[in-house]
Formats: sequence, structure tokens, C-alpha cells
Amino acid sequence: MIAVEKALEQYGAPIYVRKQIVHNKYVVQTLEKQGAIFVDETEEVPEGAIVVFSAHGVAPSVHDEAEAGKLATIDATCPLVTKVHKEARRFADEDYDILLIGHEGHEEVVGTMGEAPDRIHLVDGAEDVANVKVRDESKLVWLSQTTLSVDETMETVGALKERFPLLVSPPSDDICYATQNRQVAVKQLAPEADLLIVVGSKNSSNSVRLVEVGLEYGAKAAHLVDFAEEIDPAWLEGVRTVGLTSGASVPEILVDGVLQLLAAHGFEDVQIVKTAEEHLTFSLPKELRRDLRAEAAGKV
Repeated sequence: MIAVEKALEQYGAPIYVRKQIVHNKYVVQTLEKQGAIFVDETEEVPEGAIVVFSAHGVAPSVHDEAEAGKLATIDATCPLVTKVHKEARRFADEDYDILLIGHEGHEEVVGTMGEAPDRIHLVDGAEDVANVKVRDESKLVWLSQTTLSVDETMETVGALKERFPLLVSPPSDDICYATQNRQVAVKQLAPEADLLIVVGSKNSSNSVRLVEVGLEYGAKAAHLVDFAEEIDPAWLEGVRTVGLTSGASVPEILVDGVLQLLAAHGFEDVQIVKTAEEHLTFSLPKELRRDLRAEAAGKV
């Protein structure tokens, strides 16, 4: 979100964004009001315009399309996704077959597979392991979509290792730290929750996973909402304890809105479940940093 806002400040509207910058309805609506135009494909962007690539990453072919259309690009790919792309390229260069654990059609999966389409095989859950076909079982590595459930991913990894004992693991965990932290917190609060509310959009993989994790770990009911007004008062009937969490890309203002609504219904006592401290911050895309530095130097 910050990358698009800074681009609008630096270059003025319109700024085109390929796909949703993050999977959150509020963020998209807010940026549209500021002058961002969201498109599904690069070819929808007028020649010579500025286009931002979303946090989910894109395949190399999309960069080629942008160059052919003479577009100025700002690559806002999440650094954690970039890490997976680099790993995919490295293992492909070393002639490995890559088993990518993820959900078919998800933008992040599409972008990662585009790095080495002849070497990457999608594995959509443990039930898909039996369908995997590889060239050499001694040269296999697994990678994963960054927004999956940790438990779901490890279940799939376990099934893959049972079938392919020589399967190599990536040098570091691919699951997004923010995704992991929220899942750990939900596992802790779910057993006490008569109702779990997850603030996030339905096309947000990590938000959907939080609902699933909550139900799996003991929440009696769980619902995903974008905004506080989507909460049905009937959900609160007979409820003594409400658990509340949010997807990794959800602005705090939306969580505050839910807290206010819950307080208005008598849920005023808030206890915070803290399982990790998050201090990691990511810098702006290099294209924006370059132009902001140039502008600052010109004003000196």
C-alpha cells in the first residue's frame, strides 16, 4: 500500500497497479480513491504509463510485456516472495525439479512458476502428492507459497518425503513471518473462543487460513469479515469469549472498528495474546527510492 501511495505522491495520478497490490478490499478501495487504477493484465496499461507490480510477484514474462509496452515499472514484490523466486531460479539452474506447495491460480504461485515453468510442479495439498511426476527422484527440492498454513504445508511436505525420501528442503522457511505469527496466536486463543472473528478479505489466502486454523484448534465458530458492519449480531448470541485476529495485510483501522463494535455489544474487556514481536520493515521499491533520492538531491 505504501509503495502505491508514495508513487502517487511522486508521479501523480493515475498510477496503474497490476492485480491487487495486496489482497484486501479496504486497501484497494482506499488507493482507488487516491488515483490508482487496478488492472488484471499488463496489456491494459496505456503505453508509457507507470505500472506497479503487486506484492505477490510476477513471472519474468510480465516484465517482458511491460518493456514491450514501454511502461515504467515499480516492482513492489514482497521480499519474502522474491526470496522464493531466487530459490526457484537457483535450483532450476542446478537442474532440480521443484515441487511448489501452493494453491492453483493464486497470483504468487503463478509468478513463481513463471520463473522456471519446465522445472516447477505445483503440489496443491497432501492429496495431490500422488499426482506428482518428476524426472529424477534424487534431484528434488520443495518450495512453498508464503501465505499457507504452516500445518498444511508440513503435512504436504511429510507426504512428499514419504514418497520421495531424497527430497531436499529449502535453505530457510518460505512461510511469511507475519502469517506464521498470526497462526501461532490463533492456535493459542482458539480453544478459549466461542467465536473467532478474522478481519480480512475472502481472496486473502493467509486470512482464509486463519479461519481454518481457528476451527481446527478449538474455536466453536469462526467468520471472515472485511469490515465491522459485516458482523451479524446473531453470531454474538450466547457467546462469552470472542477471539479476534487479522490477515497479514489488514490495516489496523479495520481491527479497531471491530473492537469498537464488540465493545458496543458488551465485549469491553480486551486481553492481548502476544506470541511474537514484529520489528521487521521493508524498504520502498528500488525504482521509487532512486527517484526520491534524485528529487532530494535536486533540491539541495
